[in-house]
Amino acid sequence: MNARRFGRYIVADPKICHGQLTFRGTRILVADVITLLAKGMSWDDVIWECHNSIPRAAIAEVIRLAGRAMME
Repeated sequence: MNARRFGRYIVADPKICHGQLTFRGTRILVADVITLLAKGMSWDDVIWECHNSIPRAAIAEVIRLAGRAMME
């Protein structure tokens, strides 16, 4: 199976983190970022926690995709 893109920043690659959704070019799990946001962490703190490996636009993309998933 090949890597699948779910937007500009979100990918699922079976060679990285067992195919779980991650941010492109990292091993940071999308689920982990969603969990941090759900706990009330600010976007800037999430970015810091991720060692500045993801931009604000990536977080916005995650929120958009999660919102769409909830609507389906």
